[in-house]
Amino acid sequence: MSITKEQKEEIVTKHGGKAENTGAVESQIAILTARINDLTSHLNENKKDHSSRRGLLMMVGKRRRLLNYFRENDIVKYRELIKELGIRK
Repeated sequence: MSITKEQKEEIVTKHGGKAENTGAVESQIAILTARINDLTSHLNENKKDHSSRRGLLMMVGKRRRLLNYFRENDIVKYRELIKELGIRK
């Protein structure tokens, strides 16, 4: 159900440069977005899975904090990233 190692490496390479650059803010935001999308589809099928819902809300909050940090430090790349990932705001 979650993203595979290959998918994660692909996301990091696309947004962070190298496959080892998982610490870049862009990479972290992209990985969280993929996990959020995956978990959202799971919760559409399993409406009573409240522990997963809590995990989803925690991931959304973490992504929001990372986006706020990224917006403060590099507004141009922030705008490109949210457009590319399809994130509202």
